[in-house]
Formats: sequence, C-alpha cells, structure tokens
Amino acid sequence: MPTPPSATARDEPVIRDRGDACPGALRLHAAADGYLARVRIPGGLLTARQATVLALAADRFGDGHLELTSRGNVQLRGLAEGCGTGLAELLDATGLLPAPGHERVRNVVATPLSGLLGSGRPHVTPWVGELDRLLCASTRATALSGRFLFAVDDGRGDVAALDPDVTLLGAPRGRALVRLGADPGAVEVDAADAPRAALLAAEYFLDSADAAGTRAWRVSELPAEHALEAGEFAARLGAAGITAAVVPAVAWPYAPPPRPWGPGAGDPAPLCVLPPLGRLTSDQWRVLVGVAAAGEDDGEGDGELRITPWRSVVLPRASIRRPVDGYARLVAAGLSVAPDGPWESVTACTGQPGCAKALSDVRADARAVVEAGRAEGEAVGAPVHWSGCERRCGHPRGAAWVDLVATPDGYRLDGRPVPSHELAQAVADARSQPRVSEDAVKK
Repeated sequence: MPTPPSATARDEPVIRDRGDACPGALRLHAAADGYLARVRIPGGLLTARQATVLALAADRFGDGHLELTSRGNVQLRGLAEGCGTGLAELLDATGLLPAPGHERVRNVVATPLSGLLGSGRPHVTPWVGELDRLLCASTRATALSGRFLFAVDDGRGDVAALDPDVTLLGAPRGRALVRLGADPGAVEVDAADAPRAALLAAEYFLDSADAAGTRAWRVSELPAEHALEAGEFAARLGAAGITAAVVPAVAWPYAPPPRPWGPGAGDPAPLCVLPPLGRLTSDQWRVLVGVAAAGEDDGEGDGELRITPWRSVVLPRASIRRPVDGYARLVAAGLSVAPDGPWESVTACTGQPGCAKALSDVRADARAVVEAGRAEGEAVGAPVHWSGCERRCGHPRGAAWVDLVATPDGYRLDGRPVPSHELAQAVADARSQPRVSEDAVKK
C-alpha cells in the first residue's frame, strides 16, 4: 500500500505562505457543484433538534444531501451564492454556531462509544463540551488553522489513531494523558484538568509556530528546533496551576472503528448506522433522527446522534428493541445496520461532478463495484478508498487500505493500472488480501 501523503516523513520544515483554505459554515467554498459549507460538530455530538435543522438547511439552501466527513462533521453541498446569511442564522438558532470567530477551529473527534455498553473506561464525552467551551472563549485559539485536530479518547485508542495534533486519553483512577502530535510520550494530569490542558497544548503549538516563523498549520509541520516538548509543556501546565507529570514512554492502545450493529451482532444497544459512502438524502437523515428521538424511554426526549470519524452514526439511546421498528425503518431507508454489509469500509472522495480536480465520478464507480460484489456474495475485506485524483482526499486513517486512484486512462489500484473490465474483480482480490495497519504495527 502506498504511504498516505500525510504520513510522509519530512526532511525540511513546511513553510506556509498563507492561511488554510478549509471551508466552514461561514466561509463557504466554491466547488464545481455550487458552494459548500462544513459545519463543525465537536465530538460528532448532535441533538435530534440540531440534526433536524441540518436537514432543513440541506433542503432550503443546498442539494438535499448531507455528507459526513472524516472528522465527524457535516457538509452541505450545492449551496446557492448569497445563502450565507440565511444559513448562518438557521444554524445559530440551534446552537451550531456558538462562536462565529472560532467556528473553523472547533475540530474535535471523540470516541463515539464512550460511556456506552459498560466498557469500564472513563466517560470522556463531557470533556468534549468543556473543551469546546474553552476554545470558543479563547481569543488566542482563533489563530489555529482549520486543519488542527483534537482527539478525545476514552482509552481504547480509536480516535487517538487519527493523527491528531493534541490527544486526550482517558486513564484509570481519574487521570488523563495528554499527547502532543505523534510524541511517544505524554503528560499526565488530573482528569478534571484535561480539557484545559488540551487548550494550553494548542496555545503552546501556536507559540512555537510563531517562533518558527513558518506559519505551521499542524504539530507535525513544526521544524525540529521548535518541536513541542513534554517537559516544556508540563512546565507550562504547572505555571497555569495544573499539576502535571511527564510520562516518557506510553504503550498507546489501538482499537478499530465501531462496526454497524444489528441482529446479527447479538442485538446490542445502541445502534451503529452506516450510510453508504457517508452521504445521505435529507429524507434518510430524518429517518435517522426519528429513530434517535424515539429511543428515549418516555418517547418525548430530544434524542442524540454521534457522528463518527468513519462516516457512520451511533444512536446511543436506540436499539432494535426500542422502538421495535427502528431497525426496519433504517434498513428500508437504505442504511446499513448490520455487520459485514457490502458498504462496510468503502469510502470515496467527492469526485465528479462536485470536484473540478477529479478525473472520474468515483462514487458512481464505487457503487457499481459494490453492487457487482453483492451479486457475487463477496465477503467484506480490507478498507478500500476511491480517489478522484492524486490528492486522495478523505482517505482512511489508522488502517491499511486498498488505494484506488482515478487517472485519465482509468484507475490505478495500489499503484498499478487496472483495465475497467477487470476492476470489480481486482478490487475484490485486493480486499481479500491481509493488510497490517501502521497503528497495529506500532501497538
């Protein structure tokens, strides 16, 4: 498997001559299919009321679809020029824009199953809300790029494997570990101090980036002489009134993403729902919201959805037993709610016609290959990602993946050209071969 561009070792510092161009809910991106808005959802945590507003926004301003991103956010596409004010007002009314000046820096992924299923691990979901509150209250944090990433992990190692810039890892006995970039070590703090420590880590990064003069967007881009050091970070925490201890080497855990759950997985709660290619119509989205809200014990609650960085959705208070028809409604809507479905671990970038750089309609091609495999009864294998160009936008993190890249003459699969009439079989063969992820090797 080719090494993803983000993982390539750098011999020279990255020097940025401009700010990042990541879209937001206020700064829209002009795409080939209209304007695009990216709504940050820290930790992927949505109430049913907020989710309903997103569907309304997709219908009122966009193309009637919602896209889930690899950071647990939601994208709206096909937006008309001049819709920005109306969209912002709609999102703000339901709490999705708590601080306009910070909306692009609220990049927080979190363990989607934290606090569920009696795992015995620390419940870290409340850290997400506190970290978001601190970010939005920090003037300094507005200098972060839209690519800077926080991960809040309950100790299992799922989101810690997503190349975050700052990681909070839940630890036993009311403690937490804070990791800076890919440092093998960490700083240990009291769990109650973890969100503030994460903000201070981001401010430490900004100070180092300013000193380096390279306008780095991410921790990995800092030159060696300005790299973040655990000892210096611990000293900064101490100066801020947070007791901290350096842990030189940590056996960082790794856990795979949650899989779709249904009757075939022992009827557990909650449901984990997989929309094909992370894209839903507003009608499909409303089915999700309805099942989430109906999962309340009294039937009158707001409901909760957790969008995962793997483009699935966890419904914490729903199961196939409550309500009894929830599972059937989701399946009828074309959503996967059982393991080993044909769409499991299949991802794709936007492709044509939405992206001007794409060389193919990769989503349509992926659907054709999946349908061919379904007809043959093929088993789920290694993750596969379809890319419309060499940039490989949205490729999987923390896993070894089958790499399909569109070219002017067709597709390359793991670096070799594949004739179009052999594509479906070549993908099936590649997915059936064992692949060891970099994270599993590190573990």
